[in-house]
Amino acid sequence: MKPTAMNSKRMLSRIPAPVWALGFVSMLMDISSEMIHSLLPMFMVGTLGMSAFAVGVIEGLAEATALMVKVFSGVLSDWLGRRKGLALFGYALGALSKPLFAIASGAGLVVAARLTDRVGKGIRGAPRDALVADVTPPEIRGAAFGLRQSLDTVGAFLGPLLAVGLMLLWANDFRSVFWVAVIPGLLSVLVLLLGVREPAMAQGARRTNPIRRESLRKLGRTFWWVVALGAVFTLARFSEAFLVLRAQDVGIPVALVPLVMVAMNMVYAACAYPFGKLSDRMSHKKLLVQGLIVLIVADALLASAQHWGMVLAGVAVWGIHMGMTQGLLAAMVADAAPADLRGTAYGVFNLASGVAMLAASVVAGLLWDVHGPVATFWAGGGFALLCLLGLLRK
Repeated sequence: MKPTAMNSKRMLSRIPAPVWALGFVSMLMDISSEMIHSLLPMFMVGTLGMSAFAVGVIEGLAEATALMVKVFSGVLSDWLGRRKGLALFGYALGALSKPLFAIASGAGLVVAARLTDRVGKGIRGAPRDALVADVTPPEIRGAAFGLRQSLDTVGAFLGPLLAVGLMLLWANDFRSVFWVAVIPGLLSVLVLLLGVREPAMAQGARRTNPIRRESLRKLGRTFWWVVALGAVFTLARFSEAFLVLRAQDVGIPVALVPLVMVAMNMVYAACAYPFGKLSDRMSHKKLLVQGLIVLIVADALLASAQHWGMVLAGVAVWGIHMGMTQGLLAAMVADAAPADLRGTAYGVFNLASGVAMLAASVVAGLLWDVHGPVATFWAGGGFALLCLLGLLRK
């Protein structure tokens, strides 16, 4: 066996079992969610007769709900001194929302299901990431977050693939596919319940009131710099929905457009763990700089694309950027925040990044409507270049 392979195997063996379990929990829930989300817009418009505007309002309301809940769940996990219970509740809500999509006959139940799903996502995110940090030694946190993100992203491309296969098999029966999506959602809750044990230190730790001024001061300038950095990165990388729209714009058949996201997530999944492991051995700033350069290349490819090959190349490079930066930023939050405030730290970080994503996507959408897709991606590349210059000067 080559030394690099041996080192990789040794690193994987050092990652704690709860991190592996949380990775598989994320993967199963993502399979469940993406089976539904990859079909939901077509279901709402084609089957339920809803307008595109109504779809946009529901999606915006759902994401805004998730943003608000993330902060409160992180704060609550620090105050309770426990993470697993909140994460379990969040995943259970996500799983229980899936049957509502299958039985929906109008907008009301779809809204209820979507909000329940997003509340669950908001509740589980910060406690889960804090739990990963709690159980992982600092010197391999990058690898641990990269592994969890990689397994999560495997679910993000398996879900749409499974949905496409079942739709072809069952002659576009949306509701039957939605019922199948219930199974991996319930399995994710079962794996979390039985496969993750919260560390004794986290359970016995002194309670912290995260909303006290003294507690917020404990987060420190380094943490707030990481929050600002994460928000700036997100501003340079708008919603991945525009990747799908770009694929459709260059003439990829509608039935095959979801496979573009499958391709992006396959690359993302393949890159997340290796780059997470790399972040434990090299300068974080250097890796972030390289990630921005990769994002600029992706924007340039997508702006210049005139056929499906260029779109796939741009989407693949976009996936490399995600693999380079997302796990790294999560590890940087863990390094910067005190152990008793990690839940709050992830909640604040996710909120800031989520607000930045909404702002970036609104601007991208306006540019798309007024000047077209080429302007949108050139603008994204230009903002990424400004971020790069700012990071180099820091």
